[in-house]
Order: sequence, then C-alpha cells, then structure tokens
Amino acid sequence: MIPEIFELAGRLPVRRLGYGTAQLTGPGYWGPRGAARDAVAVLRRAVERGVTLIDTADNYGPSIAEELVAEALYPYPAGLVIATKGGVVRTGADAWHIDGRPERLRAMCEASLRRLRLDTIDLYQLHRLDPDVPMAEQLGALDELRREGKIRHVGLDSVTAEQLDAARELTDIASVQNRYNLTDRASEPLLKLCEAHGIAFLPWFPLGNGSLTTDRVCTDIAAAHGVAPGQIALAWLLHRSPVLCPTPGTGSPAHLEENLDSAAVRLGAEDMSRLDALS
Repeated sequence: MIPEIFELAGRLPVRRLGYGTAQLTGPGYWGPRGAARDAVAVLRRAVERGVTLIDTADNYGPSIAEELVAEALYPYPAGLVIATKGGVVRTGADAWHIDGRPERLRAMCEASLRRLRLDTIDLYQLHRLDPDVPMAEQLGALDELRREGKIRHVGLDSVTAEQLDAARELTDIASVQNRYNLTDRASEPLLKLCEAHGIAFLPWFPLGNGSLTTDRVCTDIAAAHGVAPGQIALAWLLHRSPVLCPTPGTGSPAHLEENLDSAAVRLGAEDMSRLDALS
C-alpha cells in the first residue's frame, strides 16, 4: 500500500499530493497570470478534490499568490494546511535577493500572516539560507516567531543534507523543499536523511518543469496504464518514498485534475525498476 497521508512533525496530517501556487503568477513568478477568478477556481477545486496541503510563498508575484490563496479559501476549512515561505526579496522578474536577517524574516512572516488572513502559519519555510547571516540567527528568528504562536512548524528550502543536520542541532525541522524528480536526484542524500528522521520532503519541479511529460519511458509506461506521462512521474514520487509530498502547480483546471488523479496510479515492480533506471 502507498501511504496517502503524511504527518508533518508527527502531528499535522496532510494528504501527500498537495498543490503549489507558483504557476498562478506570471513568467518568472512575477506579476499576475490571467484573471484572478480563474486562479481562485483552481484553488477551490484543488480543495474540493481533497488537497490538504497548499504550498505558496511571499515572493510569488510577489504577494499575489498568498492573496489569491486567501481570496479563494478563507475562511479555511478544517484540516487545510497552509505552507508559505520567506527569506527572498524580489525586485523584478529576474531579480531574487536572499535576506535572512532576523528583522527581515519577522517582517516577511508578519506580512504573510496579514495577506493569508491567518493568526498562525502552519508551515513557514526559509526559502533560502542567507550565507551572510549565521544559520543560528536565521533559525533563531523563526523559533521566536514559533514561540509567539505566529508559526507552527519550520521548514527549509534548497539545502544540503549537511545543512539539514546542522539545522536540526538548532531547532526542530518539519520539512525540506528541494528540486527532485525522476531524472534529477542530486538531493538523494537529503531524502535519505528525511526518511531517517520523519521529515517531509516537498520536491519542486516534480515534473521536471514539463520535460518528464515527453520522456519515452514515461510515455511507454503511461500508455500501458492508460494515463498521462506526467501522472507516471508524480506516481513514481509517491511510490519512491513515504516522506515525498509533491505539490505540483498549475493554472489549468484540466491539468489540476490530471495531477491529482496521479494518486490513484499503481506502479508495479517492473515499472519502478525502469523508472529508477532513468536517474
């Protein structure tokens, strides 16, 4: 049996296949993408389909994705987990600035609380570790926000296994979010560490930014199962490890349905062997 549920920090249950909001914004995650009502409809449909983990970030837009989440889903249904991120400042479509100063992290978190209309953010992820600020200061700021009840759990984005080990010496870490998919497994050591400690791994680019939908092996296995190639790539993640919690994003209602239907795909040992060999 493939587990459907993962318990964040051992006590916050979410369905493993969630929804990411980056694709609700424009190219480069900058500005709007289409009409707000279309994004609102997709978010509401995701929850109707049983999604219980919504993954967003303050710099998607910036601010736009968080505002859309609140517009679509507030007041939030019981059991819906909202995850967001802070620690990166955007000044243009191609301009990303890491800022992990404690005062900036606090300001970012409090701004996210206002946009999301929340008193407490379930999972607040440090979008990037700031190399110019000691890790202890960055995580210390998040710990302080947690003690104040403004965040419930802490996550990290784009870290190494060594950095996760160091972070765990400083505070409890509920999740990591790194690039990981069928053909990009550079974060395999991190995945093994997450498995050992029950830490959720939210893989970004789970579909290889679209490239896996045309992979020959994926298309062949998909044809045998009567599904789309992208569904095979997502199903592989769900079969690969019980801590993997993909949050594929899309602004297309049809693509949303396709992604969520991936949870029903059951891959056999031969399928997994062929897919594992793609690395």
